[in-house]
Amino acid sequence: MPAFMAFDGTELAYHVRGDGDPLLCLPGGPMRASACLGDLGGLSRHRKLILLDLRGTGDSAIPADRSSYRCDRLVDDVLALQDHLGLASADVLGHSAGANIAVQYALAHPHRVSRLVLVTPSGRAVGLEPDTELRREIVNLRQGEPWFEDAAAAFERIAADGGAEADWAATAPFFHGRWDAAAQAHDAAEEEQTNQEAAEAFGADGAFDPAAARAGLTGLGSSVLVIGGGLDLQRPPPVTAEYAALFRTARLIVQPGAGHFPWLDDPGQFVSAVTGFLTDVDR
Repeated sequence: MPAFMAFDGTELAYHVRGDGDPLLCLPGGPMRASACLGDLGGLSRHRKLILLDLRGTGDSAIPADRSSYRCDRLVDDVLALQDHLGLASADVLGHSAGANIAVQYALAHPHRVSRLVLVTPSGRAVGLEPDTELRREIVNLRQGEPWFEDAAAAFERIAADGGAEADWAATAPFFHGRWDAAAQAHDAAEEEQTNQEAAEAFGADGAFDPAAARAGLTGLGSSVLVIGGGLDLQRPPPVTAEYAALFRTARLIVQPGAGHFPWLDDPGQFVSAVTGFLTDVDR
């Protein structure tokens, strides 16, 4: 297992899958081990995936300073990884909460990022979150699913007063386009793969400056792809479209029938979208 030292001396691990030009991959969660990304639906057949275990997750060490779990401070770990790999410039992919890190990294070090792929991106870094009505529209698209009645009732309890832990568990099918065995296994692994202390610190005071981020994105020179899911409860398509519009230029693809993890719902569509973007930009 390859590893490197962060600037504060914390040993961080990363995993390499596939061959080709490197793609630095930042998992979501927040603070979920990079194992959650798998090989991104077979993207490793086209690119060398460099999957970073964020500090305190997966095979990476727990830092002495727990405040270093804060999102903006994780930017330095991406820089240390890129320096360790000897890459003057690199393509970066961020999923969900990991997109906050990717965007802040691109803003802090614009000349180190060639292309940016943001998959069902969290909008916390730019102050963009869906409201309950938008989410309810996604919920209603799933009528007819065998699990719908219980999951929809749990969603309404969460919308009313935050719900209970069991309610959040009951809504898990809404985060996937297909609630099949692969989706259920992915969901079941979340608790073990997530550092809860780190997740709570991820968005601590000072982690985000939405106004500054929005202003910076309009001048960002990197090519950007934003991938949304047509059934994503976390990031409904209108929110994903609004997110993509924050960039000077960005390609938006909303994958039909996909939830929050589009590489699981239809690997072929997902890989085609990412490789198509990267190939077009190379021309």
